Amino acid sequence: MTAPRARVRITHPRTDAVRPGPAPPVLREIDEQTRIGDVYVGSLIRSQRRLAVVVCAAIGLLLVGTAVLGAITAQFADLRLFGIALPWAVLGLLVYPVLIALGWLAVRSAERTERAFLELVRRR
Repeated sequence: MTAPRARVRITHPRTDAVRPGPAPPVLREIDEQTRIGDVYVGSLIRSQRRLAVVVCAAIGLLLVGTAVLGAITAQFADLRLFGIALPWAVLGLLVYPVLIALGWLAVRSAERTERAFLELVRRR
């Protein structure tokens, strides 16, 4: 009977080199405040700031528009609605539902932005 042959292990010279690990998750990048994490957080802050500016501009336009309408048009200030001056009725009755609607839309948009940010972070 013939003697069994010894096994020979064949390897590549770079087998012992350190292999790069998986890419670091984005959450760790954000936690460690790296440049990539700053880019992600910066994009979230920019979109939130843009939303805040739009909502504030809409509220300012509504309130300033009502005041300007009352200042420019004399008939607007003289009109009465159920014994109340029309500018006060507009400010007391019409502005608040609009403000509530703007607030609801702002919260909904902010939540949508945050969900999109989380989906982006989870994909990476």
